[in-house]
Amino acid sequence: MANVLASVDQRTKLVGENRLELLLFRINSTQLFAINVFKVKEVVKVPRLSLLPESHPNICGVAKIRNMSIPVINLRAAIGFSPMPESEETNLIITEYNQSVQGFLVGKVEHIVNMTWGDIMPPPKAVGRNTYLTAITRMEYQGLSQLVSIIDVEKVLAEIISYDVCVSDGVLDHELVPHMPGRKILIVDDSATARRQVADTLRPLGLEIIEACDGLQALTLLQQWRDQGKSVADELLMMITDAEMPEMDGYKLTHEVRCDKDMKDLYITLNTSLSGSFNHAMVEKVGCNRFIAKFQPDLLVGVVQERLQGLLDAAA
Repeated sequence: MANVLASVDQRTKLVGENRLELLLFRINSTQLFAINVFKVKEVVKVPRLSLLPESHPNICGVAKIRNMSIPVINLRAAIGFSPMPESEETNLIITEYNQSVQGFLVGKVEHIVNMTWGDIMPPPKAVGRNTYLTAITRMEYQGLSQLVSIIDVEKVLAEIISYDVCVSDGVLDHELVPHMPGRKILIVDDSATARRQVADTLRPLGLEIIEACDGLQALTLLQQWRDQGKSVADELLMMITDAEMPEMDGYKLTHEVRCDKDMKDLYITLNTSLSGSFNHAMVEKVGCNRFIAKFQPDLLVGVVQERLQGLLDAAA
């Protein structure tokens, strides 16, 4: 399995071209599931697990891998099925999200496939808000047309890890607070959990939150405002966008905005669970104003205050 992920570092060129690669795996015998390769550190056979007393019921233990203690989540149980039993085909997918490392217990790991975000669709509305899917796609695989369900890992983790949306003492600039009510922020993210986390941090400050679930939906909204004669940069304090989304990713969205003379001045913050120097390079390449990793309320509020202070200074 090491060979499957041997070239992950070279795959970064796909990001920013509205493309992605999915790691396909199974948690039962009939369905294909996937997560983005970019979130995957490695795939290993399941080592011996140490029990973690009083842990969440979906955490089946702790694995010691490369001198790091990694909590292991039974993914099948976490998304509402019966727990995954260990067998010869059981594997551990080690991932990094929001600056935390965890392992997901899965069944057979199948393959890596290269796709465009245009081939990735939101899950049907009929599945409801409680779905653990962030997107779906259909592909030819092993001679058959198969549906692939892409896991909303942020929702899975949010139900296991308690994310605090409170802002630390001393972060909030009380001189800026009176200027926040009514200011609009557009949040673009395919994960309803991620959108809620950002909104729950910013709404108490009086900010008006507008949501879009992918880059294409956000771009369409901005273009509608533009066509109505509105100044997008004046309409919004900022746009906060995820990187990876169905139909159009955050990098492509930013590129489209910057190439439109009527929208190019919109302040854009990239907010993603992908971390590292690569994202900072992509921010510079496509023209985002700022990059912050999920989920850090203090940094989020800090970016909003920095932007607002800049506007007030310019108007003075």
